[in-house]
Amino acid sequence: MGWLYQHALKPALFRLDPERAHELSVAALAWLGRVRPLCAVLERIHRLDPARHRPVECFGLKFPNAVGLAAGFDKNGHAWPGAAALGFGHVEIGTVTFHAQSGNPRPRAFRYPAGEAVINRMGFNNDGAAALAARLAKLPGPGRRAIPLGINLGKSKVTPLDRATEDYLGSFRLLADHADYLVVNVSSPNTPGLRELQDAAWLKPLLAALVAENGARVAAGQPRRPLLLKIAPDLSFPQIDEVLQVITDLRLDGLIATNTTLARPGFFATVDEAGGLSGAPVRRRSTEIINYIARATNGRLPIIGVGGIMDEAAAGEKLDAGATLVQLYTGLIYRGPFFAAAVAGALSQRQRI
Repeated sequence: MGWLYQHALKPALFRLDPERAHELSVAALAWLGRVRPLCAVLERIHRLDPARHRPVECFGLKFPNAVGLAAGFDKNGHAWPGAAALGFGHVEIGTVTFHAQSGNPRPRAFRYPAGEAVINRMGFNNDGAAALAARLAKLPGPGRRAIPLGINLGKSKVTPLDRATEDYLGSFRLLADHADYLVVNVSSPNTPGLRELQDAAWLKPLLAALVAENGARVAAGQPRRPLLLKIAPDLSFPQIDEVLQVITDLRLDGLIATNTTLARPGFFATVDEAGGLSGAPVRRRSTEIINYIARATNGRLPIIGVGGIMDEAAAGEKLDAGATLVQLYTGLIYRGPFFAAAVAGALSQRQRI
């Protein structure tokens, strides 16, 4: 399959506009998810032997392997039922916003094959939290899925910063019943002002409200959902210290490091496209931040490592730096649909050595 992708499918997809290729990929995975006999066969092929590989336990959940599909691929929750068939151990859908929105004008995604990178300025294009909740309500819920499902929440573009908490709470209330865990995304560079929410003055009241809402679920007899925060790779270490203090005070369940970057290292210094850079150029900075967080928290805070995972070694590097789980997306574009299975298998071998 790797040869077929590299020599047939990838050249065909790379002749298309990146967003059109993405739409076809989502449609293909959504189709796979509906063909349950084929899904079941592929899941058995890619499932790690439980006799030799223990599930990864993190923030109260069990993951069959350490590799997840990052937010951004399946924004509207159409394709995730097929993710386990490709070898993923979890999938994170979204980013979803309380209000439906079309995102930024096209073109808004750009490939850079020489650097194994992508720049995107999608702008949280999605159907909105209510539509996603209605879609998920028709499918197996938490505890009845092959792999855990995370939901990544963002702020609607039309919502001003001083109403951000209300916006996130609206999405949380609609989607918490359907998620195994939820992620607060305050780090996308493509919604104006969003990254200001990483400042402690904005972040603490936002997260405190969501933590309180989670507690209210428990008081009402509903299950508590693990709550994570996703941060940018462009934060300085002192800024990360402030974030860590907030999430420690509020006892958040984990951190996702990192989102795309506004930095333009090397060749990209001459690239004149706005948006977040992902892929190989983000690898080093993402790993540095993971390592910094792991050391600062003495390894007590679960970290999902994201950024620049283009081969098995890069995934192992994230775990060595202190991550418990990893996620990938841009790597799929350059390596093909069964890249996750290859990475999961390699990480499993490392654990047994």
